[in-house]
Amino acid sequence: VQLVESGGGFVQAGGSLRLSCAASGPSFSRITMGWFRQAPGKGREFLAATMWMADIPRYADSVKGRFTISRDSYNNTSWLQMNSLKPEDTAVYYCAVKEAAAYWGNDYDFWGQGAQVTVSS
Repeated sequence: VQLVESGGGFVQAGGSLRLSCAASGPSFSRITMGWFRQAPGKGREFLAATMWMADIPRYADSVKGRFTISRDSYNNTSWLQMNSLKPEDTAVYYCAVKEAAAYWGNDYDFWGQGAQVTVSS
């Protein structure tokens, strides 16, 4: 099982970044893919998720309207487009996989290595 993230970096407030996550595993056929973040001194925060069963993304209120999740279900790849970034978005961002076609919780099975996103004011 492997989740490889890319796309983190440094951006000024108001800018954009796009994160990607490629998931591979012997049992990855119908999965839910999600994105989380963790800022220094804070707990892990759910951001967005997309289910294999239905193309109905779910977002946290803190990023709704600014972040967009998408996926290629055939290749088990997910992207998180982040627009109008704010300094408070600075965190390590993680992609995650739940081995379920439909899942609304936050208890995922596998996690990426994390990508640092830093937003300057």
